[in-house]
Amino acid sequence: MTSSFFLRNMFQATRRRLAIWYTAVTAVLLLVFATGFFFYVRNTLIDRIDDTLNHVVEVVERTLVIEPLTSPATKTQTKSQVNIQASFRDSNDTAEDDRIDLEWFSPTGELLWSTWSEPLNIPINANRTGETVWVRNNKLHSEQNYSIRQVTKRVEIGRQVLGYLRVSHPWFEVTKPIRQLILDLILGAGLTLIGVAAVGWLLSGLAMEPVRESYSRLKQFTADASHELRNPIATIQTNVQVALAEPDIEPQQHQQLQVIERLTRRLGRLVDDLLFLARQDSGIVQQQWVEVPLDALSIEVIEEQQATATAKNLSLSLEIVDSPQVEDNFTVLGDWDQLARLFTNLIGNAVQYTPSGGEIQVELQLAAKNKRNSSAINSALQIKVTDTGTGISPEALPHLFDRFYRADPARTHSSAAGSGLGLAIAKAIVENHGGQIRIDSQVDRGTAVTVTLPTHKLEQFRL
Repeated sequence: MTSSFFLRNMFQATRRRLAIWYTAVTAVLLLVFATGFFFYVRNTLIDRIDDTLNHVVEVVERTLVIEPLTSPATKTQTKSQVNIQASFRDSNDTAEDDRIDLEWFSPTGELLWSTWSEPLNIPINANRTGETVWVRNNKLHSEQNYSIRQVTKRVEIGRQVLGYLRVSHPWFEVTKPIRQLILDLILGAGLTLIGVAAVGWLLSGLAMEPVRESYSRLKQFTADASHELRNPIATIQTNVQVALAEPDIEPQQHQQLQVIERLTRRLGRLVDDLLFLARQDSGIVQQQWVEVPLDALSIEVIEEQQATATAKNLSLSLEIVDSPQVEDNFTVLGDWDQLARLFTNLIGNAVQYTPSGGEIQVELQLAAKNKRNSSAINSALQIKVTDTGTGISPEALPHLFDRFYRADPARTHSSAAGSGLGLAIAKAIVENHGGQIRIDSQVDRGTAVTVTLPTHKLEQFRL
């Protein structure tokens, strides 16, 4: 996976997260709105039914025929009663689902008249605000559990209770439109979220475009600046080296020129690293894919680093674990210069951060065998660089591949300090070759860097 591909994935992931956030926020707002609207409509429907039931109660109450009840002994009026036959019409017809049913109860709660085909067996509860009750096994309706809305009025003259009037209305008048409302809200919210997701994806793309352009301009500027700086730095370094070669130069000037030459060389390495990463990010690096024998390449890099290791009194060794059953088993398809730079960075870091008298071991071997897939036995090579250096703290391990990151800030003042780009470059090279890199370290016990590269051949690559 190249760096440009990684950056494209990074921008796509950011755009996707923005679109998800747009959609999630809209979903929450829609949920709040739909919930409030649902309860508003539901309460409105219930209030309308309750108003209708109360209106029916008032109408029926005004039409009640109330007769005086006289005592047979004294022939005087003592109480009043409701003439049921005159007040209510006798209806034994099957009630429709949308009808309003009436029930008249005596003052003691005995059912005297009803439009229901059979008693509901529901206790009387004088409630003018309305209540919802469940009717079980009601033969009048096909449903086993049938809910109704009821309003009960106590009818009285003075202090005498004449009876109780209860008016009922099927609850489906509320539930039916509410169910339809729920379906409409779900459908509408779903379509809205789909539209918001599409618009969010478009808007996030528009929002990311200036960032993408700025990042592209920054990468281009870094590449151009690094390229333009190489020639002046090379010129300065050449002139300093020429001046150092003068035989009659004064000791103080010679020392100053050595400092300039050393700083110029370090600046040149930094510019080269920046230029490499800028070209990797922009995807303009032309890969020179060839079959690279890693054993020969490792020996070459070890020879180059041997002088520095000897000067620091370090033991630098290379162990190649050969497999005689496989021919050319250490050959990979890659860019020779990049792989050489990879091993130089890794071994150079080990040499730099290993104290005098320490050991550095480079091991090249086939990757661990995969017992589940015999075809993948010889599919990868493993290069492991182990040192007995100062080690790295666990807190710093996740950040080692970040650009310009140093695990020990005090090293920035060392004359041997690097630019902080070595491991970032190593990771970019490994990813360019489809491999993986891992770092294991313990403080004061050393560090082990493991690189795994696939063993593609040129013929396979062309196919």
